[in-house]
Amino acid sequence: MQKALDQYETGITVTELNFQNIRPPDQVKEAFDDAIAAREDNQRIKNEAEAYRSKVEPEARGVASRLRTEAEGYKTALVATATGEARRFELLVAEYERAPQVTRKRLFLETMQEVMSNNPKVMVDVGGGNQVMYLPLDKLMQNAVLPNIVDPKRDTSGAAPDRERRRDPIDPLGANREPRQ
Repeated sequence: MQKALDQYETGITVTELNFQNIRPPDQVKEAFDDAIAAREDNQRIKNEAEAYRSKVEPEARGVASRLRTEAEGYKTALVATATGEARRFELLVAEYERAPQVTRKRLFLETMQEVMSNNPKVMVDVGGGNQVMYLPLDKLMQNAVLPNIVDPKRDTSGAAPDRERRRDPIDPLGANREPRQ
């Protein structure tokens, strides 16, 4: 209002403005209330959206930063592993050029050791015939009663050490024998 008065150069200064009992006419009251409610809803929705943005944006930035860090770590580990494997291969080639038979046999034994160490079951060819014996070492180890281990240096009983005792080739851990008392 002051701007309008200043624009017309009236010289009037408004210091206080008081509206008393302002009511719209009954014909437009409903539309007036709808306009006020729409303005309030608009402001409420803007405030809710701003609050949601303030909450979600930092979380998303944190997740993005964590994923970026994890990806960098994975990349570094992958490059280091590949570099190590390449270096190992270069050394292996050098050894193979010096002694092919020895290197070939060593590679075979290392591979067999790696494969067999992950398998608790053992198949044994008995006497080169058609019979194959299956040793379920995993089950034997679960059910085994481990014998008392005697230290030959500290043994005062005079008994022969365990390594000299005769063991059953089919039941080397003594799983089928009665527990000691």
